[in-house]
Amino acid sequence: MSDRIEWLAERDQHAALIIRTDYSDEQAWAVVKAELIRSWGDGDGEPHHHIVDDPRWAGWTSDQILSAASADEELSVVFLADRDSMRDGPTTLLAVSVLVREECDSDEEFEEDSGEIRIVPAGIHEMHANLMIANLSFSDFKEAAMEDPRGTFQGFAM
Repeated sequence: MSDRIEWLAERDQHAALIIRTDYSDEQAWAVVKAELIRSWGDGDGEPHHHIVDDPRWAGWTSDQILSAASADEELSVVFLADRDSMRDGPTTLLAVSVLVREECDSDEEFEEDSGEIRIVPAGIHEMHANLMIANLSFSDFKEAAMEDPRGTFQGFAM
């Protein structure tokens, strides 16, 4: 597995980490990438991310990614371009909290700030930046996603 976590050495810790896990549709992937390079927030936010586009990650589940990503102590969330990301309709990625139980004081805290949600590409940078500076917690984004009819985090600034 060590050859699969090359992003640990290459990744700028300030960049959102996006891992492509679905390789079934190159046209759909082009749409996802186009969405990822759009400005975010008020239009002035430049995307800053590290994309892992390597077929060795094909088919990996969020649990497998979580296991690999937990080695990076600076990482609080990882974004997956998975099978659902490649479907027709609004483009979303899967945001996976990298929190492990040992980092929490209680099961309740772990339950609240762990898990995964769907997120629009423009929301990735907002989530990553706020988690990185501990301005918001993953649970804040989960709550916002629950308010959306599709259960997707659309961004606070939108």
